[in-house]
Amino acid sequence: MKVKVSRKAHFNAAHRLFLPEWDDAKNEAVFGKCNNPHYHGHNYELVVSVTGEIDPKTGMVIDMKELKDLIKSEVEEALDHKNLNLQVPEFKTLIPTAENIAVVIWNKLRPHIAAENDLEVVLYETPRNFVTYNG
Repeated sequence: MKVKVSRKAHFNAAHRLFLPEWDDAKNEAVFGKCNNPHYHGHNYELVVSVTGEIDPKTGMVIDMKELKDLIKSEVEEALDHKNLNLQVPEFKTLIPTAENIAVVIWNKLRPHIAAENDLEVVLYETPRNFVTYNG
């Protein structure tokens, strides 16, 4: 029997969506206000889910404290109160869209989750805009 367990977290970060090879007009047309040259921020909400078999000894899929600590060390410490474009290495050459941020988070967490378990990341950029990535 597979069970999905989830942990919520949050971080605050600034970003700018743009392509340097495009002129200002094209960046504005494609990315709108997210192209602000002075950057803008979001209060990101994150839900990390692990799906797997319940361990018959512990009764758990994953120790939730372990998941909490993993999110803190791999995600919150790397992204919280950062300018994603300027301070996070993964976004030196990758546009920090919600889609790309979710993939980066998944890639940071995946090596620390048991191979037999599935990992899902849901990232809310706003209360109404969110993305889901399962690998």
